Amino acid sequence: MMRTNDFRARAHPAYWAFLVHRLSGLALALFLPVHFWALGKALQGDAALDGFLRFADQPLFKFGEWGLVVLLSLHMMGGVRLLLIEFGDWSGPRKNWIAAAAAFGLAVGLAFAMALIS
Repeated sequence: MMRTNDFRARAHPAYWAFLVHRLSGLALALFLPVHFWALGKALQGDAALDGFLRFADQPLFKFGEWGLVVLLSLHMMGGVRLLLIEFGDWSGPRKNWIAAAAAFGLAVGLAFAMALIS
């Protein structure tokens, strides 16, 4: 007899940390072709790059940049959390490291947003 999926595990903070780490990694991987395309504009000459930079100076792009910085910081801290689990002496509560990783990602995102505003 096959057992049905236990949804209680999905309420655990470690599951959400895993999910954020995986989804942020996927989003960053999907961004890479767009990033390389934008860098390729520089190879086409100054006019092509300047046109793209003017287009990218819109508020929607600024919000997207902020989102990328938040995703990158969350993904980095999720990776640090995994390294601590793998190689660290793990005797303390894991929820503290998950909260610290989320707080770091939020702090970096807020700092980047403040830099965009000023």
